[in-house]
Amino acid sequence: QFGRTAEVRKAYQNVVEFWSNLLERVQVSTPDRGFDFLMNRWLLYQTVSCRLWARSAFYQAGGAYGFRDQLQDALALLHARPGLTRRQILLHAAHQYKEGDVQHWWHEETGYGIRTRISDDLLWLPYAVCRYVQHTGDQKIWNQEIPFLESPPLQEEEMERYEPTVVSQETGTLYEHCIRAIERSLRFGAHGLPLMGGGDWNDGMNLVGAGGAGESVWLGWFLYQVLKEFIPFVIERNETSRADKYERIAEKLAASLNEQCWDGQWFRRAYNDRGEPLGAMSNLECQIDCIAQAWAVISGAADPEKALTAMASLDAQLVCRGDKSLVCLLTPPFSQSEPSPGYIQAYPRGVRENGGQYTHGAVWAIIAWASLGKGNKAYELFQILNPINHTRTPGETQQYKVEPYVMAADVYSVPPYVGRGGWTWYTGAAGWMYQAGLEWILGIRKRGDKLYLKPCIPADWPGYSVVYRYGRSTYHLQIENPAHKETGGTRLVIDGKEVDQVTDGIPLINDGQTHQVLLVL
Repeated sequence: QFGRTAEVRKAYQNVVEFWSNLLERVQVSTPDRGFDFLMNRWLLYQTVSCRLWARSAFYQAGGAYGFRDQLQDALALLHARPGLTRRQILLHAAHQYKEGDVQHWWHEETGYGIRTRISDDLLWLPYAVCRYVQHTGDQKIWNQEIPFLESPPLQEEEMERYEPTVVSQETGTLYEHCIRAIERSLRFGAHGLPLMGGGDWNDGMNLVGAGGAGESVWLGWFLYQVLKEFIPFVIERNETSRADKYERIAEKLAASLNEQCWDGQWFRRAYNDRGEPLGAMSNLECQIDCIAQAWAVISGAADPEKALTAMASLDAQLVCRGDKSLVCLLTPPFSQSEPSPGYIQAYPRGVRENGGQYTHGAVWAIIAWASLGKGNKAYELFQILNPINHTRTPGETQQYKVEPYVMAADVYSVPPYVGRGGWTWYTGAAGWMYQAGLEWILGIRKRGDKLYLKPCIPADWPGYSVVYRYGRSTYHLQIENPAHKETGGTRLVIDGKEVDQVTDGIPLINDGQTHQVLLVL
């Protein structure tokens, strides 16, 4: 077939058209060309080609689906290909056990996966479904029937088990799968926080709660977020008692987080099996952790004054500027902590989760600043994380040493390798960086058949534009910032007609026409 030149050209053109159709559904134009380069092609390309398709790269030749990993990746496709997000959600729901826990990862090719005590995996299912339904308005997905998996529950001495994937005869709707995930997560410790289990989002902290008593502060914020997002869908199904139950749990959880986890200037990260804190000023290592502060804000559960103070501490303690331009996941790195928090302590100091810039978590700090309306701060962190800005000169390139067009999972923070990138391509940072840039900085939010503009940009931007494709229609969005604001909107014009309420949103119509939208900050 490809011995003929015409067939080669045709195949090549098909490839070009495929990627153009996928990567150009949303095109942005801002005063920052580096921002535009990442947002217009590279971040989505990395997410699809590496994270969703290959699930493998130079530094990790695995090929497995991670339960939490690809669910988060798929959220970056909500604007470009929501059908792929839907497909990913249904695939992952089919890897949940009857008891509500899930396979931490699995290989489709071998039919094997791993059952663990990791405590956050299962909650990414309701989180992703809520995000998907809010974005698309597709309520039918809740009623999709999906089988569960079955195997003997982990015994008391088992932290994990690698085993064949066995599909149960029992099925449940996607809504029921989400309920089982949430109910499984409602296990709390002495401080009123969710149990850490065999690790939360930071897998490396696998010994913090291995004894069954350790608690996760970050998981508390995340669980609160999931409950708050899920409750409206429970109410829509007229399950009043369940909605009331989840509301009471969320309120009690928020109180515990604010009262039991505040360390004076920031929120602690966890309590180990002995009841000792991590991420506290009293700790010699891991005095402050990035994601515990970021999700305090993202969840909306933190007291406003504490949230601002926590983010100021994150900025002062974890953000490095100048020659050492990075955002650390925690500081100081683990080295001699006793009891050991887990295999995170086996990493060299300043590498990966152990005090390096673990970029996936650092992106959440961008979203936190944007959630507070602090556009200058959000954009500054985006610039710090943008790999293009690590390779502007030959000297920077020799320091960074990895590709400038994809996100690196980590950047080292300790001499002699300060600023060196590691583990490129295969990182969830790509999908989150895209979401942070599009939805939180540029403020492009879709809710059903409406588009909402909620910019949170640097005050010195005079404006920016976005070409947004919806079905066969094209929306030209022009945002002007004559008063040099970071957020807000004073005037909205759609196809030449001024809208009374700026917050009303933009009706999306699949009419094959081109529509003009102007928002003035």
